[in-house]
Amino acid sequence: MELPINKNSPMIMHIDLNSCFATVEQQANMHLRGKPLVVAAYATPSGCVVSPSIEAKRYGIKVGMTVRDARLLYKDVIVRTPDPPLVRDVHIKFKKIFKDYSPNVYPRSIDEAIIDFSGMENYLNRTLGEIGKEIKQRLRNEIGEWISCSIGIGTNRFLAKTAASLKKPDGLEVITHNNLRDVYQKLTLIDLCGINKRFEARLNSSGIFTPIEFLDSPLPLLKNQVFQSVVGYYWYLRLRGWEIDDVIYARKSYGQDYALGKPTSDPHELAQIMMKLCEKMGRRLRKAEKAALGIHVACLYRDGTFWHRGRKFQTEMITTWELYRKALYVFNQQPERKIVAKLSISCYDLIPSKKSQISLFDVPQDKERKVSAALDAINDKYGDFVITPALMLGMKDLAIDRIAFGGVKELEDLYEN
Repeated sequence: MELPINKNSPMIMHIDLNSCFATVEQQANMHLRGKPLVVAAYATPSGCVVSPSIEAKRYGIKVGMTVRDARLLYKDVIVRTPDPPLVRDVHIKFKKIFKDYSPNVYPRSIDEAIIDFSGMENYLNRTLGEIGKEIKQRLRNEIGEWISCSIGIGTNRFLAKTAASLKKPDGLEVITHNNLRDVYQKLTLIDLCGINKRFEARLNSSGIFTPIEFLDSPLPLLKNQVFQSVVGYYWYLRLRGWEIDDVIYARKSYGQDYALGKPTSDPHELAQIMMKLCEKMGRRLRKAEKAALGIHVACLYRDGTFWHRGRKFQTEMITTWELYRKALYVFNQQPERKIVAKLSISCYDLIPSKKSQISLFDVPQDKERKVSAALDAINDKYGDFVITPALMLGMKDLAIDRIAFGGVKELEDLYEN
């Protein structure tokens, strides 16, 4: 039996800050406003652009370009590197604003969030469109006049995000059962969030070339032929406005990675980087009152090859030193030492940490964990890395603070839900 398009009132709102990293930089620095600007991972010619300003986009500058390519399109483009504390501060502020409208606010990334108004129909005295306009104004009044956002409203998260993408920057669009087909008529398959080139090729091979054809495809075709899995059923529901993406997964790991500005095979330098990554990861682990039983290390080498290995241990890891020792043990299992371009460390198989109990005879592990807790308290009060292991001396500019672009789990560390 064919499932109809969802005709319920649209109660999902998707908010997307426009050119977030660049716009926040312009908000903080008035002399940058109205000028072509890019925020790049590094200011060097090979640095990757993570956020072009609205003005830079008009010259064709896009996310993923190198600084070199951006300057070919506009030679005087201003280049800045990310300011994570500034962007996180804006994220926290905009989530507080959203909480005034619904308790159900879900960050999707550092610059995106969803407000779910489901079940509040009888308590709203105005439309979601009116609420969206008010949110836009509050962002400008309470965070900064240069801050703008695109808002989409739909019956599920997919349609809300699609609506938010229709009239960037600073748009506000609603998709209902009345205009859904008209919206799809103006889009391409790649315009649909979640459809990449690989999925587009799958759809094309089954005679599906447009979103309208995708919408009209029967369930057996999508499930048994195109996707050959339950994913086809999910798309069948998603396209018709039924919610399928509201699953919230429990955190399974904590991790940090670092792309080396200067690739190296020097064991001392790599050990320093590993220690700093373990310290950042360990702080987050301990703040969540978790311990880990597994460590995973991955290396991307300069020659383009990749190596990774995970290992579970019998004893739990909580302190930076415990994580570092195990990570170094796994790291030393590389079959061949090569020049490392990117290093990633994560801890997994999480369990609740055990609170230290006072005993007559302190064992070395108990003392180490008490010292670790004391150092965390000092760094929480006076700033990250005020006190650090000696191995991390002189590492201010190595493994610097970064925001996981598009990441969600990191945001849990910013505030209490």
